[in-house]
Amino acid sequence: MLPINQIIPDLLKTLESETTVLLQAPPGAGKTTRVPLALLDAPWRQGRRILMLEPRRLAARSAARYMAGQMGEKPGQTVGYRTRLDTRVTAATVIEVVTEGILTRLIQNDPALEDYAAVIFDEFHERSLQADLGLALVRESRQALREDLRVIVMSATLDTAPIARLLGDVPVLTSEGRTFPVEVVYRPMPRNGRVVDQVVSVISEALAQQTGSLLVFLPGAGEIRRAERLLRQSGDRMGSHVIVAPLYGSLKSDEQDRAISPAPEGYRKVVLATAIAESSLTIEGIRVVIDSGQQRRAVFDANSGMTRLATGRVSRASAEQRKGRAGRIEPGVCYRLWSEAAQFGLADFTPPEIQQADLAPLVLELAKWGARSPDQLDWIDPPPAAHWQQAVELLRWLDMLDSDGAITGHGSAARDMGVHPRLAHMILRGREIGHDYLAAELAALLEERDLAGRSAGADMQERVRILRGQGPRHGVDAARVQAIGKAVSRLTGSLQRPRNLPTDDEVGRLLALAYPDRVARKRRGDAPRYQLSNGRGAALRDDDPLARHQWLATAELDGGAREATIYLAASVDPALLEQDLASHIDERDEALWDDTRGTVVARRVKRLGQLVLEETALPAPSAELMQQGLLAAVRKKGLKSLPWTAAAEQWLARVGLLAHCFPDDWPDITERWLADNLETWLGPFLAGMSRWRDLEKLNLNQALASLLDYQQQKTLDELAPTRLTIPTGQTVTLDYTAENGPVLAAKLQALFGWTQTPTVAGDRVPVVIHLLSPAQRPLAVTADLASFWRNAYPEVRKDMRGRYPRHPWPEDPLTAQASQGTKKRPAR
Repeated sequence: MLPINQIIPDLLKTLESETTVLLQAPPGAGKTTRVPLALLDAPWRQGRRILMLEPRRLAARSAARYMAGQMGEKPGQTVGYRTRLDTRVTAATVIEVVTEGILTRLIQNDPALEDYAAVIFDEFHERSLQADLGLALVRESRQALREDLRVIVMSATLDTAPIARLLGDVPVLTSEGRTFPVEVVYRPMPRNGRVVDQVVSVISEALAQQTGSLLVFLPGAGEIRRAERLLRQSGDRMGSHVIVAPLYGSLKSDEQDRAISPAPEGYRKVVLATAIAESSLTIEGIRVVIDSGQQRRAVFDANSGMTRLATGRVSRASAEQRKGRAGRIEPGVCYRLWSEAAQFGLADFTPPEIQQADLAPLVLELAKWGARSPDQLDWIDPPPAAHWQQAVELLRWLDMLDSDGAITGHGSAARDMGVHPRLAHMILRGREIGHDYLAAELAALLEERDLAGRSAGADMQERVRILRGQGPRHGVDAARVQAIGKAVSRLTGSLQRPRNLPTDDEVGRLLALAYPDRVARKRRGDAPRYQLSNGRGAALRDDDPLARHQWLATAELDGGAREATIYLAASVDPALLEQDLASHIDERDEALWDDTRGTVVARRVKRLGQLVLEETALPAPSAELMQQGLLAAVRKKGLKSLPWTAAAEQWLARVGLLAHCFPDDWPDITERWLADNLETWLGPFLAGMSRWRDLEKLNLNQALASLLDYQQQKTLDELAPTRLTIPTGQTVTLDYTAENGPVLAAKLQALFGWTQTPTVAGDRVPVVIHLLSPAQRPLAVTADLASFWRNAYPEVRKDMRGRYPRHPWPEDPLTAQASQGTKKRPAR
């Protein structure tokens, strides 16, 4: 008996009086297949259907087949399933297992979900984007339209607190499951070791020391294929009764079924799996788990608009779920390819997909729902603001949202297609230019994992040839080709497929409509390195045939931090880009600085994003354009490259002093401000200039003074004078740029009789006095002259009168006559 059976009676009783239940049961407890069947006879169902959302197609198909088998039926009768590429649902179907955005489309078409009595969210702990969105929409629909709709949220982890917070005070039912003790063995990776090599080594160890079949978790299909190859090469060591079975999402469906089916009697199985086997599937006969501790997730970068595949450590919760797979039938063993100390450094849980995903489909769905902001719905974890804004900007660029964020007619038509907004836009625009069938083919291909694999190169044309039966079929899953063909038929209706294959440029033209921000132009040189219209860099493999093309429309890239790798693309004619993307092409006159020639170069430039499509020289540029070019030169060379005079530097320091003392009355003009506002103060004084040497004639003092009005200039001279009169009657320049300025430097004897320290800024700032020797060397620095004469001068007099006997050193400096000369020639 499955462990979940113990709480089925409590579940049925609870649902008679409650409409929402949170059910927690570990992997293998049987919740996926037992709960829907148990609801068939519930009195509140009243002839309506039961809908269960599964995060993965393989799990949906497997669950539906198992439940149908339990009833002696095939999928499509009492139990059916719907995925994007396959549907087994009839009028007789009561339990529908659905994936991806199907629940969202159902509730958009019928917000009350009148045909359904219950919605089950299975494997909710995985926190897929569609599950989060579906739960948010179902809750809002139930509150407004269907208070009787049952909602059952099922999770394999004990971390139910975030879900309970959203759902409110709802019953929580827990199944303890049926698990046997699992011994954990740590086999940390050697330094600089490769995960596949370590996995194969531990598989050999486990086959020799343990009984039963093995489930091996690897981060992705590439590692699985490499491990499979190494294991087959060492077949003699494994023995003849060991079956190696890979399991990942893009695998052929019959091979997936082979991986999850029990091993034949007398055989052991080594299942090499991604995280797909973590909780959604039950694989019979597993007693040993080998966990690489790694997972690969798609992480969206809002800055680039691209998604990259990131390989990282699993969470502690995932590691525990994987371990539990070894203890379902008897005591088992879990080998972990990390140290026991590293176990404590694992994150508690994997981040929900909504925090790391491309949100364009979600934003479009919510716009169709009538929500223009994520705040209009209740979320367990709200979408990140940066990702939301990036999605809004993309949808506006594709004409799917208006300036207020409301969905447009084009956006509604795109949303109804059930594919990513980019691909829907490509299909709709493709119809307008006579390539509707090809656009549908490309959309169906891009919605799926790559049909041909990385070894086939990046050319999207090759995928179209395979789909049409005119390309190489080796290693291609015929069932997937057939399923993609069905998706094309769904998108095209009765439209007939063209007889002739499309040209490269026709494929590229359509891809550019979907990905205008990923149009690529080859950089200079022989290497296949490109600049994208979004400003990022990208590269093809050196041996890729597409590398001969200057222009590409790229559909799939790994948005790496430095340079993305192009996985799917097609060549494109730049003339077609100008025609099809005219609304996104910016044409303007620009002025650039040519450092080599020391002059401004003006040109007319057409750009798609940050990609230059065409540029031509301007023979007679405007004065404004020349000014822009010179300002660009100043920005490049820096503010210090201008012809600064001592007076200009003093002006800046004087204004800065008054801004510090009177912040409400004076502008804070700093070097940083000047650099950021060149157009404001410098631009008007560049008239008639085009070369750098012309700047030598620039009156920088006048340009700076223009920042103050007439009254401010007068007040500046009053509050921060450039010179002060000393006791000899002479005027001395003040230095406002000194570290502790303003500073007045004068010969000590010239200041005899001066007892009051001068001040500036309305008596708020004392002038720092540098008293100099007859040789013009500093003898003392003071901001308090009276104190200096009284306390420090006697010592200075004693030390200096012997060294400078020809100069006066009176005992009483306050009554002595100020002088610049010697005793014989006391110049005043």
